[in-house]
Amino acid sequence: MRIIPSVRSLLFAVVMLAMSAGSFAQIAISIRIGPPAIPVYEQPLCPGEGYIWTPGYWAYDYDEGDYYWVPGTWVLAPQVGYLWTPGYWGWGGGAFIFHEGYWGPRIGFYGGINYGFGYFGNGYEGGRWDHDRFYYNRSVNNVNVTNIHNVYNTTVINNNVTRVSYNGGNGGINARPTPEQEAAAHERHIPPVSAQVQHVQAARTNPEQRASVNHGAPAVAASARPAEFNGGGVVHAKQAGAPYNPPANHGQAEQRANANVPRPPNNVPRPGNATPVHPNDLSPHQRPAPVNSGNPKSDQKYQQQQDKLYAQQERDHQKLQQQQEQEHQRMARQNANDAQRQQVEQRHQQQTQQMEQKHQQQQERLQQKQPENRNPPKQQK
Repeated sequence: MRIIPSVRSLLFAVVMLAMSAGSFAQIAISIRIGPPAIPVYEQPLCPGEGYIWTPGYWAYDYDEGDYYWVPGTWVLAPQVGYLWTPGYWGWGGGAFIFHEGYWGPRIGFYGGINYGFGYFGNGYEGGRWDHDRFYYNRSVNNVNVTNIHNVYNTTVINNNVTRVSYNGGNGGINARPTPEQEAAAHERHIPPVSAQVQHVQAARTNPEQRASVNHGAPAVAASARPAEFNGGGVVHAKQAGAPYNPPANHGQAEQRANANVPRPPNNVPRPGNATPVHPNDLSPHQRPAPVNSGNPKSDQKYQQQQDKLYAQQERDHQKLQQQQEQEHQRMARQNANDAQRQQVEQRHQQQTQQMEQKHQQQQERLQQKQPENRNPPKQQK
């Protein structure tokens, strides 16, 4: 499943491609104060089979210069066998950077953050796939067994009681990804689905979700379904995870500090609209459909050209992915710090986007050579 980005996001992506890796990194300098602690709240009832819990988190709104709470919610898995790896905030050597969550066949690194409800900082204890059905662990999930029968009970000991919501920096969680978690992040995965994007937008436009208004205890802490902020499925925060008092004029100060710094339209990054970083993040190229212009010889020649271009572009994907994987391995051997890793990922993002831009131009040029239909359909009188 692929989410089509908005025109505004496409324009932003084009601007980012034109910028150097150094200037691209400046986006992160605008967030120098970490997000509030994770609030205390209960999980709403699971609405049905196939829904997987996605925990709440603090996002950032550049227009308001403020964090806002994106409620935890149940989301239908986009594909059988896929699990949700939550996003997280991490200190990048000079600023807080948001690492977007994703769907994939295994759980990756999410900063060691204890989001609760099965996401206790490492892996996921809330359920598992068995063939084409998802089984829920009732010890950490709110499931009605009258409607959902694929359940089990496994006690989970949660020794990580902190409600800190970011990794690294002053007071942050001190955790680093394992080699397995690093590998999971670079496998093919699916970005947040459209329902999650709408959910984030609904939270961003609700003033009561802003940290400066709720002081860490949002009006809507969780909801049974995405973007539903009213009704019986809404759960309010019991209390803030820790006292939160944002500095005076924090938003204005952040905006002044970044008056000339390019930034995303709203969040960092906007879930579902983030540009791919690695070739494995891209949706597979679709094989071109055969043409039937009425000239078999021309059709065959054009199809051969399409097949040749498709094969070459697949080789480009594999070559760039292998090259970037080698850089990841080299960074791991050199014990690269967060800032160095961020710079490499920014370069990888540029490489991937430039490759896709070239592929799109190649496809457009070839389509101009498509044989014209000699037998167009007759218009009805």
